[in-house]
Amino acid sequence: MTYHWQKTLISTSSSIKHAISIINSESLGVALVVDDNNILKGIITDGDVRRGLLKEVAITDNVSTVMNTNPFTASPSISDKQLLNLMESNCIMAVPIVDEERKVIGLKTLHEAIRQRKLKNPVFIMTGGFGTRLKPLTDDCPKPMLKIGDKPILEIIIKSFIKSGFENFYLSTHYMPDKIKKYFGNGEKLGINITYVHEETPLGTGGALGLLPADIPEDLPLIMMNGDVLTKVDFQRLLDFHNDNHADATMCVTEYNYQVPFGVIENEGSKVIGMSEKPIYRFFVNAGIYVVSPQIIKSVPKNHKIDMPSLLDQHMQKDKNVMMFPIHEYWLDIGRIDDFNRAQTDIKVLDLD
Repeated sequence: MTYHWQKTLISTSSSIKHAISIINSESLGVALVVDDNNILKGIITDGDVRRGLLKEVAITDNVSTVMNTNPFTASPSISDKQLLNLMESNCIMAVPIVDEERKVIGLKTLHEAIRQRKLKNPVFIMTGGFGTRLKPLTDDCPKPMLKIGDKPILEIIIKSFIKSGFENFYLSTHYMPDKIKKYFGNGEKLGINITYVHEETPLGTGGALGLLPADIPEDLPLIMMNGDVLTKVDFQRLLDFHNDNHADATMCVTEYNYQVPFGVIENEGSKVIGMSEKPIYRFFVNAGIYVVSPQIIKSVPKNHKIDMPSLLDQHMQKDKNVMMFPIHEYWLDIGRIDDFNRAQTDIKVLDLD
């Protein structure tokens, strides 16, 4: 796929939402904020957006609320070696190339090069659910094997991890496990390793961790994910975020907005002190994707039933460092028929398969 740096240019009047669309659609990881003469005013990265969301900045706000106004830049005369040293020594993914007047004339990025690295971190996908809300589709097919377009949900998920450099997979099964095993086997056809763990009785998303074999890497965090989620989240960035923050666990979250359909009254006793007409409340909700440290994995006894939110809450009570990673990319939990039908439409316009 060819990327055009010119498409990363956005105006100073743009919204954060527009910047997000550029960051995601061009796959270069940045949006460059310029004036009418293409003079660089700031740069917005994936990290800038997530930090803004954590500070409750709205995506409809102006880009000035999150952009870095003093980014690293380089001149056209910089050598490839100097540029590589600049990016590696400062842990940056992209550098705008500017002339003497700070007019943008190019963009150099490590994005594609970094994607080529192979990661030994295990990926654990929950595939054992009954898919009750998707009946009758799941009467004779496990939910992760339902096809979105021409591929099962689970294949789309696995291939998204493969694109990010992951190669060691564990699948937790319960409902109709043979259909999953027959389709994927040991992963050889996809160039990966797949190991299956089977829940004799449903153990919840957290309890399945207790079934993992003892030979999983003891020094690497594990990414786990529900087997019914479609997303374009960058798994390498998620893993880097977890490591950079020295987290014991990281939970992916997505923004959920709820508009009250009535006027909301603020009161002190029987006295009205304020009114809001159909206010919108913003929440972060669990996206069903986690990164967990080996210590948390080891804390789950075999055949112990527990869900991930309860497991993480237990560790928070012990002052463990549990972080949240806001997802601004595409995300869809295929829990209902409406979600399944929406996924059939989305797959046609998104690079998910």
